[in-house]
Amino acid sequence: NLERRNGSLNELFGKVMAEIDRVIDEVRPDCVIAQGDTTSVAVVSLAAFHKNVPFMHIEAGLRTGKLNDPYPEELNRRIAGLTAAMHFAPTATSLDNLLREGVAPGDCLVTGNTGIDALLQTAAHELPAPKDFPNSPRVILATAHRRESFGAPIEDALRGLRAAVDQHEDLGAFFVTHPNPRAHEPARRILGDHPRIVVTDAIEYADMVAALKRCWVVVTDSGGLQEEAPALGKPVLVLRNTTERPEAVRAGAVRVVGTNTASVSSAISQLCDDPELYARMSVPVFPYGDGQAAKRIVAAMRARLVRAVPALSAA
Repeated sequence: NLERRNGSLNELFGKVMAEIDRVIDEVRPDCVIAQGDTTSVAVVSLAAFHKNVPFMHIEAGLRTGKLNDPYPEELNRRIAGLTAAMHFAPTATSLDNLLREGVAPGDCLVTGNTGIDALLQTAAHELPAPKDFPNSPRVILATAHRRESFGAPIEDALRGLRAAVDQHEDLGAFFVTHPNPRAHEPARRILGDHPRIVVTDAIEYADMVAALKRCWVVVTDSGGLQEEAPALGKPVLVLRNTTERPEAVRAGAVRVVGTNTASVSSAISQLCDDPELYARMSVPVFPYGDGQAAKRIVAAMRARLVRAVPALSAA
């Protein structure tokens, strides 16, 4: 955990760089592994490159083609893509993105996503409902935290969620907030006083999986939930204008609805009023893996890093 004065990405970048530089010097690793597209992943990839230590990128190759959408994740994942020695792509689409950018075929592999490994292992257990989970017949699991949506876009989306719950008496919502005040403050202000909406602080992973298993639909701008919810047969409405995860959209489990108040409310209402649409979107699909991604990644890294010791020739 790094002490920070504010939420500045530049402050985070500098602090992570200084700390990971020290750790690499102390540990002297054979490789550095990171997953995803956070700012810390971009920093770690650069630090490993500067130290001439192979960087292994898990969840590689996701792209929207727009450098500031999502912000700053699209830049972060491109930095990681430039510095990685090996790229573990979750899907064939992600692999194609890497190959078009000039990554050598021998340096990238479709593995699925380790997030699906964790989801399937956790969801296999009987999990109690998260604290304060609503008892409405149909519960929307909702999150919103993207920096590009801070301000009016996130507030518009939240008003759309509230309007849909107002219009349908059997709907409730479980909104899980992000620690960033620019994400959680509008959620508490716009949703917090609604009798059928629970706004809660960030929850443990097992609680989120339990909420996924119990919810009726997911409304989110989270990349991870776009992958996880379809595997459990939960329709997803994405509070963004683009997505770097088109596979579930093509499979019919995800719709990109943006942040406009009327669009969000209408998309939720359509699922309420059209049982056939809901049935089509709630068929479990697994475009992001079969639960074996970690095994594939370990095998590939072992093949790359472990070199056979040549036999000693007879004198």
